[in-house]
Amino acid sequence: MAKYLSLLWQGLHWIGGGPLAVLILSAGIYLMVRYRFLPLRRFGTAFRLTIGNLFAPRRERQAAGDISPYQALTTALAATVGTGNIAGVATAITLGGPGALFWMWVSGFFGLAIKFSEIVLAVHYRRHLPDGHIAGGPMYVLERGLKQRWLGLTFAFFASLAAFGIGNLVQANSAAAVAYSSWGIPPFVTGVIMAVIIAIVILGGIERIGSFTSRLIPVMALLYAGGALAILILEYRQVPLALVEIFTGAVTGRAAIGGFAGAGLLQALRYGAARGVFSNEAGLGSASIVHAAAKTDHPVRQGLWGIMEVFIDTHLICTLTGLVLIVTGAWTTSLEGASMTAEAFTRVLHHPGELIVSIGLMLFAFSTIISWAYYGEKSFEYLIGSEKGRAVYRLFWVGAVVVGATGKLYTVWALADGLNALMALPNLVGVLGLSALVYKLNQQFWKD
Repeated sequence: MAKYLSLLWQGLHWIGGGPLAVLILSAGIYLMVRYRFLPLRRFGTAFRLTIGNLFAPRRERQAAGDISPYQALTTALAATVGTGNIAGVATAITLGGPGALFWMWVSGFFGLAIKFSEIVLAVHYRRHLPDGHIAGGPMYVLERGLKQRWLGLTFAFFASLAAFGIGNLVQANSAAAVAYSSWGIPPFVTGVIMAVIIAIVILGGIERIGSFTSRLIPVMALLYAGGALAILILEYRQVPLALVEIFTGAVTGRAAIGGFAGAGLLQALRYGAARGVFSNEAGLGSASIVHAAAKTDHPVRQGLWGIMEVFIDTHLICTLTGLVLIVTGAWTTSLEGASMTAEAFTRVLHHPGELIVSIGLMLFAFSTIISWAYYGEKSFEYLIGSEKGRAVYRLFWVGAVVVGATGKLYTVWALADGLNALMALPNLVGVLGLSALVYKLNQQFWKD
């Protein structure tokens, strides 16, 4: 049995690394060209129609949906802005060197087109449930758009499992590690406390989750980003050197762990792209599940929020983390994951820096677990064709928080990467197969 489990772990580790990165990048490049670089051309307009228009009267507030477009964004950001931004970036740079950050940028850039497509399709094919709520996501896109229900069931199956990896075990593991290193709290205790609080929140459904994340996300993002910016300002002389390390490492390879330069280059590409996917989740289809519940008058309008989501997650927060790790030299230590990021903040800001990372990671992990509970739950409901299994799924979900808190870091990361790949495959079939529809809806939106 141990032998077969080892082979399974190795297989998941492999498919969640290079193959997944190549698949996501290839799909992103195709869609970016297919849409004539829409996310880049319309970025300013997208910002104005989303973040820049938060406090203006909006017609989509009267549209069908369960939560506001902003709450959909913050719930999606709660899922994406997690340990991938703190521990994930550190892991990528440890294994792939500073050049991994460059490939995270590349992955995020092409991920803009993928996330946009996922959300547009999810809103277009969403449906009203008997209980009055709205449901959407890749499973409905595959069933109603491609007329391939078996693919929808495949996605739902892998998504309901993948949620435990990317959205639960990894988050709880990193949060428990930081709680132990910072305050000496045993991982089991951290897991139990988080499990109890999470259970209380997710019982309220998407409305309570959306309300909770809309208040938490701005606070935790500003706390963490503010600390990172303070470090970069204090260490401004090292920033140009860090950028040189990033761009040089992207083409030559220099990993803290690894062998010759060629291996370092491959690791920079592999781990940078893979961690980028883990962080912004473009290609997985997960965020489209909550965006489908947004009150919006047009699929493309909600898709613009997806562009902002990837930009904030990867090109802002992940970049800040990566630069801090490099300018402080923390990436060359023997530490791993969130502990490395905490060391980087502590070197410059001392104890307040450690607190920023510790509190930030706890909040990031907490919010991610809450949002992914919704993703996994909706996938599971679609899979069994009923809402009756909701209570059982939630019970397993809460229990997994404790399991993740006491697991091993790299084992959990490998499991999450592999499940991500299995989840991405059917989703990308729908995204690529219906790209012509996305193009048509996009032309319609801007014409109107």
